[in-house]
Amino acid sequence: MCANIVVAEDDPKQAELVRRYLEHEGHTVTVVEDGRTALETVRQQSPDLVVLDVMMPRADGLDVVRILRAERREVPVLMLTARSTEDDLLLGLDLGADDYMTKPFSPRELTARVRTLLRRHRHGTEPDPGPAPAPEPQAAPDDEVLAVGALRVDPARHEVSVGGAAVECTPGEFRILAAMAAEPGRVFTRARLLEELHGFDKYISGRTVDVHIMNLRKKIERAPRRPSRIVTVFGVGYKLLDPARNVRHASS
Repeated sequence: MCANIVVAEDDPKQAELVRRYLEHEGHTVTVVEDGRTALETVRQQSPDLVVLDVMMPRADGLDVVRILRAERREVPVLMLTARSTEDDLLLGLDLGADDYMTKPFSPRELTARVRTLLRRHRHGTEPDPGPAPAPEPQAAPDDEVLAVGALRVDPARHEVSVGGAAVECTPGEFRILAAMAAEPGRVFTRARLLEELHGFDKYISGRTVDVHIMNLRKKIERAPRRPSRIVTVFGVGYKLLDPARNVRHASS
């Protein structure tokens, strides 16, 4: 699974380490040292993945990922950060990063996460090259929209709305929400939602799911601290409900 990867890292030793490990995996790697050059390179090359340091000159990593998502670029982004507070992690994922690693990190773990992100992204964007199975009856376009009360999730158009108002979701948030909207009322464990995000990979933390859930609640709940749509099932995971039909529930 060779890929074209842009690494944006202003520490030469760190950048060289990441480049060597990724090239050993067979990837083509372009290293840049600042945020503006990272943006220009992504626009020119349309890479398969970006490894993005947070603290960089001429636009930090958070600004870069914000601009990339504003430009509707769906390239997977793995952020590297020395910051480890919850607010920093929330901000990075909320802006559209697909995953993050805190420094110092294991280069082997980094390559494993890169493989996972590439596999997930390609699975969602490329046709299966193998023999096609027998076609199943297709639903009409209107039937493809997943509806849970006032919430609408349109997988074909990658759109979400609540009560007719559009909701902007990151790729990770959308995958979680689409999976839950396809089976409203079902309890999804963190492990199951991790599979929706990245496929099975031992290096991905369940904390990533919690961060995406918190961000989704901010976007689709009337009162995020007292959620009525994405409800916690303590000790198990989360489920998606129609608030109009489920007035009483356990909140978190």
